[in-house]
Amino acid sequence: MNAWYAIIITPVIATRRGALPALERLGRVLIEDVVVPRSRMPEAVTAIEEISRRSGIRIATMAHAGDGNLHPILVLDAGRTLDAHVWDTAGEVFATALHLGGTLTGEHGVGLLKRRWLGDELGPDVLVLQRDIKAVFDPRGILNPGKAL
Repeated sequence: MNAWYAIIITPVIATRRGALPALERLGRVLIEDVVVPRSRMPEAVTAIEEISRRSGIRIATMAHAGDGNLHPILVLDAGRTLDAHVWDTAGEVFATALHLGGTLTGEHGVGLLKRRWLGDELGPDVLVLQRDIKAVFDPRGILNPGKAL
């Protein structure tokens, strides 16, 4: 192992791997992902901090800074359900990413949890087009049933 790897990289990896378990000790976590242009990441992080302050829900943001992928992690009180206030708060995070020229997801896709915001990103015409294309290849609706597309 190179000396620089042992001195710099190993502690960074250990910190990254320990971050989520540390947050889980504080309560229930809702891990999200959004992407913004790299040049807009400071604005996104600042906006997410403001959303956290205003909503009263702790949000820890981790990132793959090289590609603009942010993981805002909502940390909820233990036992709290994913109620309307939680989803409204997450929705503000999603709207922020879109406002900054980003997207709802960078890694995890739109399945059940984010489908209500997909129209905000795509617009109604593109959303209908995507559903129509899926119907061509899945006329009986058996592929990924119940998901956004």
